[in-house]
Amino acid sequence: MSPLISVIVPCYNQAIYLDECLQSVWDQTYTNWQCIIVNDGSTDHTEKTAKKWIEKDSRFIYVYKKNGGLSSARNAGLEKASGDYIQFLDSDDTIHSEKFTKSLSSGTEYSLMVSQFTIYKNQTHYPGYNRVKQDFLTFEGIVFGWDLKFSIPIHCSLISKNLLDGFLFDTSLTSCEDWLMWIYVMKDHPKVLLLEEPLAHYRKEDSNNSMSSDLHKILHQRIKILPILKKLYGDDLHDRLAYHIIEVRSSQFIQMRNEFNKVTGGKVISGYLALKKYYYKLFQKK
Repeated sequence: MSPLISVIVPCYNQAIYLDECLQSVWDQTYTNWQCIIVNDGSTDHTEKTAKKWIEKDSRFIYVYKKNGGLSSARNAGLEKASGDYIQFLDSDDTIHSEKFTKSLSSGTEYSLMVSQFTIYKNQTHYPGYNRVKQDFLTFEGIVFGWDLKFSIPIHCSLISKNLLDGFLFDTSLTSCEDWLMWIYVMKDHPKVLLLEEPLAHYRKEDSNNSMSSDLHKILHQRIKILPILKKLYGDDLHDRLAYHIIEVRSSQFIQMRNEFNKVTGGKVISGYLALKKYYYKLFQKK
């Protein structure tokens, strides 16, 4: 019997894109799937759109919950999922119609399948912001290369549910929650199939957030993740990643801020330098 794929679609006030997202699931040439639509307390017409799809096809399942954020919605989907494989798919993104067929083309030999991706903007597809390489898809690669050499949209992957046993997205994080999931999935060094075709399509909207505020957000979340990793994997990984943040990430941040300031004529803010100094002291106490 062919394995069941559970697609988890968290939704919060993005009903404008939901039809297109769910259509991409319904168009799959591989048919043994269920799609769990998690309405995370939306105030738009998400519920009306979702119910149209559950009336159209019984493979669609609708779950409503109070608003708790993306991680909370994904966790609600994981609780309902009964598939052998998990496909995460945010409600503003889409997948290629043959993603499931091609991902399972080697049978169940692989427990993780990852495809290339495109950026979808203004009705046009562009190459992804990086090309996924096989050497990225290791525990060390994910821990130390993420957001430095690459990042991978979550819907590029098809993940054996066994790899996610015991995992829940951390609801205290406002970013980097995907990174923590990838670390968890890669911890036991699963066999990974890399598909060279772009089978996942990531929607990129214009953002009003400044480059500098995005950098601050990401780097502060990196620091916040450290105690979580220490609890899960012990002192060695914590210390190596802390040193990596100090020596590599801070230098990257300062360089990017300097380049940003050349364009904007702004002044370098010393906030991250202070954070670096603080973490040096904390690290040296060990």
